[in-house]
Amino acid sequence: MSHKFDKKIWIIDFGSQYTQLITRKSRELGFSSEILTLDECHKRFSSQHFPDCLVLSGGPQSVFEDTFNYDVFFKNPKLPILGICYGMQLLGKYFGGVVERGIVGEYGHADITFKENFIIPSTPQKMSVWMSHSDHIKEVPKDFDVIMESSNKLVAAIKHKSQPIMGLQFHPEVEHSKHGKSLLDYFYQNIAGLKPDWNSTQMLEEAMDLVLQVGDKKVLCAFSGGVDSLVAATLAQRVLGDNLHCFFVDNGLLRIQDYYHIDLLKKETKLNIEIIDAKDIFLGSLKGIDDPEEKRKIIGKKFIEVFEIKVKEYESLHNIHFEYLLQGTLYPDVIESISPHINGGKSVTIKSHHNVGGLPERMKLKLLEPLRHLFKDEVREMGLSLDLNRDWVYRHPFPGPGLGVRILGAISTHAIKAVQESDQILYEELLEAKLYHSTWQAFTVFLPVKTVGVKGDGRAYENVICLRMVNSSDGMTANWSHFPHEFLEIVSRRITNEVAGITRVVYDITSKPPGTIEWE
Repeated sequence: MSHKFDKKIWIIDFGSQYTQLITRKSRELGFSSEILTLDECHKRFSSQHFPDCLVLSGGPQSVFEDTFNYDVFFKNPKLPILGICYGMQLLGKYFGGVVERGIVGEYGHADITFKENFIIPSTPQKMSVWMSHSDHIKEVPKDFDVIMESSNKLVAAIKHKSQPIMGLQFHPEVEHSKHGKSLLDYFYQNIAGLKPDWNSTQMLEEAMDLVLQVGDKKVLCAFSGGVDSLVAATLAQRVLGDNLHCFFVDNGLLRIQDYYHIDLLKKETKLNIEIIDAKDIFLGSLKGIDDPEEKRKIIGKKFIEVFEIKVKEYESLHNIHFEYLLQGTLYPDVIESISPHINGGKSVTIKSHHNVGGLPERMKLKLLEPLRHLFKDEVREMGLSLDLNRDWVYRHPFPGPGLGVRILGAISTHAIKAVQESDQILYEELLEAKLYHSTWQAFTVFLPVKTVGVKGDGRAYENVICLRMVNSSDGMTANWSHFPHEFLEIVSRRITNEVAGITRVVYDITSKPPGTIEWE
């Protein structure tokens, strides 16, 4: 049974922290892929819906504790299967090998070597990879060959003698595994026999198809102006025209650049953007609140309340009825809200994938998420293919609660102004120095501490602004950005001179992990 826009590669998520990277690397190689729960994959197989290739991801489980029956996945001897880490141990166990409980785990960098009788073109015989496991295959199943060994003589990779099946004890999907991408490409093309099928045209066609299913219904968009909502709205507008209505909520916690950006989009795009001024409502509700989680909840709750009231007013005034809510939900958001391994259950949810949690149910709206199968870099690529300005598409990420999580402690008018003005200075200087695109995200944070300083001839006792600039590809991990001292000096001098109530500027040099990108 075929399905429109079927992905060739299905990746069963066993809970590895690297599973997303498997599909990212697969797509970079030009192969369509999707991540599925074990339960969902089993249902598809049971209904005679099959992939062109199956990948068993790594995970924190042990094959000694796994009770799931994997027979359904191995019934077809022609189905290509790649087992990674835990997935390779499953292969070893299922096909009659001996898996040994690990006493000492092998974590981090490891050197592995190809056996002499196995060669992959353009790949060295010896390479450094990223290991993360404890259990390992002690005795290889009789129908498999060992094709790689680690420096301590543990089995690092196996290959079936007659079936298109391969197992890797290490993680080829992570950047730390040198030539790991080449190994994936070798498996997909030489063992699985796949032909590349994933490109910008495929992405756009799939997203367009999701929007076309709306027909002539009215669609509402909670518009932020960020790359995700901008690309989703632009795509939808191409299909829906005037049936798409974008509402931008001004909660009083925006950057100065955000106001300029929305004005620019109103002038230079065909999007119908309605601005809702709700500054007093949000700031009144946040008065005296210093707990970060409580601030987030209040901002989220007020957003829903304000949005609901204003939209109903708009519907009544214009005699229309909205049936869909358009959101710029991305694939990582979807993945993080599903269960990786437990049959029919849920794992610990990192965050709900609904960008505007609670709103669809409350307003009885159906969700329209045309970007739900894409990663951030793919969304940027789509934005360019839609002829959006490159500067719009590559704007730095901005959190939903806005400056509410960049002001530590209680939110005050003074703190908002200090963050807005200092952030604008940082933004201007990044552009002036042509460094804006040298960092993934850059912003300032207001710290609720005071330090002694000297301004003019007098003593000053004022607050601190922290600069935070990081480099990342997807926000899952990040390293602090190494900027020239001369640049930091200019930014610091301007902030202490031009922003009232700020005596000191500091630079956060914490990576993620152990820190997070945002401070709250």
